[in-house]
Amino acid sequence: MKFSYSFPLTRAFSVYLGQIAFLAGESFSSIFRGRIRWRLVLNQIVEIGFGSQAVVIITGIFTGAVFTAQIFFQFNALNMSTAVGPVVSIALCRELGPVLTGLMVAGRVGAAICAEIGTMKVTQQIDALRALAVNPIDYLVVPRAVAMMISMPLLVGECIFFALTASYYVATRILNVNSVFFLQHMWFYTHTKDIVMALTKGFVFALIVVFVGCQQGLTTSNGAVGVGRSTTEAVVISSLTILMINFFLTMGLNIIFPAGGKL
Repeated sequence: MKFSYSFPLTRAFSVYLGQIAFLAGESFSSIFRGRIRWRLVLNQIVEIGFGSQAVVIITGIFTGAVFTAQIFFQFNALNMSTAVGPVVSIALCRELGPVLTGLMVAGRVGAAICAEIGTMKVTQQIDALRALAVNPIDYLVVPRAVAMMISMPLLVGECIFFALTASYYVATRILNVNSVFFLQHMWFYTHTKDIVMALTKGFVFALIVVFVGCQQGLTTSNGAVGVGRSTTEAVVISSLTILMINFFLTMGLNIIFPAGGKL
């Protein structure tokens, strides 16, 4: 059953959540049984990881730059400009880095996954795979899921790195924040648990993007119009789910990895 806006929201959400859980269960069952086509995984890593470099780097640079400027304008009025570094660093690790990377990857990769699988579905290529005794889950979903689980945490780390680099440049070269204070405070108040929290969120967001994209693709119908509709729904559902799940992840992970109280 395909997600439809005509259903009551709670019923549609329950049905769709069950479909995603079933697809994820089948995929992890194949992974744990070692039915992984590593050549396809490597191809997907190139497509997902390498192909998303420009989007992630540009997002990181301008997010770090504008966030640094905004924090500086507020903190400088309170004579707290040296706190810009740690505030930007912790915010990027715990929230902005993983969420923005997840949204960017949902728009680029999630749409591509849905469009590719949806096109195969409406042109009956998936039926041809079944006729050749090839499991579509093993052939189409598992390689993309494994590649996404590997690539997304790395993309999150890359986004944070370039955001912090841009933050350092804007703070020290444009806004005249002391570079020694900036680096010392950022290093002192940013802990390993902040980075672990970012990578954990990135991993969860990867699962959301890949399984929503694959599910929408596998349930596509009505030809080219259906492919376009499914692709749009994949991006919208992935993005909204990332934003909603991020709240619950933040609440839960802050219990496991409480924010440092030194600042």
